[in-house]
Amino acid sequence: MALKKTDAAIVTDKTFSGPSGPKPKRIISPRNIILYGILFVAAAYYLLPLYVMIVTSLKGMPEIRVGNIFSPPLEITFEPWVKAWATACTGLNCDGLSRGFWNSVRITVPSVVVSIAIASVNGYALANWRFKGSELFFSILVIGAFIPYQVMIYPIVIVLRELGIYGTLTGLIIVHSIFGMPILTLLFRNYFASLPQELFKAARVDGAGFWQIFLKIMVPMSLPIFVVAMILQVTGIWNDFLFGVVFTRPEYYPMTVQLNNIVNSVQGVKEYNVNMAATILTGLVPLVVYFVSGRLFVRGIAAGAVKG
Repeated sequence: MALKKTDAAIVTDKTFSGPSGPKPKRIISPRNIILYGILFVAAAYYLLPLYVMIVTSLKGMPEIRVGNIFSPPLEITFEPWVKAWATACTGLNCDGLSRGFWNSVRITVPSVVVSIAIASVNGYALANWRFKGSELFFSILVIGAFIPYQVMIYPIVIVLRELGIYGTLTGLIIVHSIFGMPILTLLFRNYFASLPQELFKAARVDGAGFWQIFLKIMVPMSLPIFVVAMILQVTGIWNDFLFGVVFTRPEYYPMTVQLNNIVNSVQGVKEYNVNMAATILTGLVPLVVYFVSGRLFVRGIAAGAVKG
């Protein structure tokens, strides 16, 4: 009969058997050096231009003419920011970016709301309420997501002109809403398809209809994908230049078009500090949106890519 080991023998075996568990990784290794080196280069690639824009916007023109763009400002001034916002001239208008900012707000808010509202319903219907021709409809939307915008500009101009809304904010809002629909519908459809089907079936058994299930079950569970859609639309619409310059008149130009007119103005001295301040002001809204809702954006984009 085999004898059992005593407690002392067991302790002795563990003491002299050597270390256990995975081998600790070295902090400094060729892999880590290459990895962090690439990350540092990528970070510097994006942060260096931002640094140059910020320090240049805080300098006066005499200091800029010295030529050292990387040096911090010797005397900080916010006059370029004030001028970029309120008094910079574009042709005969000298109201800076302020008019373009409010035009961009009037364009972005309704475009985002309309496109997300329609796309979310489309994605919900395609994921849970299959109808005759739904696959064909979905295929058309997917194809529409990859059609170059430039191909559609002239036909849309003709359509808006015939409707009497060419050159107005209403026409531009319709254009942004339509062009944002395919990719948003794809995202919502994939997200809703990834949710447990048992919830949908249980609600159907309890007698809930199309809108009850959507508003009381799907929408409360879909905050991440709604944040993703909002970020994509806000960024795309706010940063748009092509549609803004083609489908509106000068009094309705969005902020990006105003920025282009300020930077490319041929009147007077080229004020680089004002141009840099105007560039930063134009990009502040998308940056704030990303910083505020970045974590939900990552969650939603990952969940929306689970199923195709």
